[in-house]
Amino acid sequence: MATLNKFTLTGPAGQLEGVLHLPDSAPRAIAVIAQPLPTMGGTMDNKVVTTLAKTFAELGFAAFRFNFRGVGASCGEFDHGHGEVEDMLAVVQHARTEYEHLPLILSGFSFGGYVAARTAQQLHPHAHKLVLMAPAVVRFEMPAVPHNTLVIHGELDEVIPLSDAMDWARPQHLPLVVLPEAGHFFHGRLNQLKQIILNEFNGCHL
Repeated sequence: MATLNKFTLTGPAGQLEGVLHLPDSAPRAIAVIAQPLPTMGGTMDNKVVTTLAKTFAELGFAAFRFNFRGVGASCGEFDHGHGEVEDMLAVVQHARTEYEHLPLILSGFSFGGYVAARTAQQLHPHAHKLVLMAPAVVRFEMPAVPHNTLVIHGELDEVIPLSDAMDWARPQHLPLVVLPEAGHFFHGRLNQLKQIILNEFNGCHL
């Protein structure tokens, strides 16, 4: 059973709050997870985000989820992704202070997927892998991502249509894992999300 530790750190816009999910044994990797769009009620307590954190901890990773600037007790105001990338970089730096030698996985859901992808660009080649849930490929200028990125999308996503995700992935020859009949928030499919991620990393040498 993972141990949950609340943390705060000084980010670019002031205090950032977060939760660290620590595995039972010594961590074998770091995972930093970005929340969905704050202006639509997204927080680090979103069910997809918490599912990711719990799954990464089960895999033996130190999993950090956090609130972007202006959310919860995190200081600042929404910055359309630019400041949020700075926030995620600050959390990565905090994580590396604790576990500097470990591989780094960046992850995010929806708007958080966009932020994670941009953060990975900043950290290249130091981010080991990206894991993106229904990334916001049209609403924001989603960058190209590494070929080993795991992208999971719902067939019936009502916020980011699957066709838009395919249009983004196609020029990159990037495979998508598509959950039939799943919507944007993966209602009723969180256990399936968990299993896909476990299958992706179990036995993986990081």
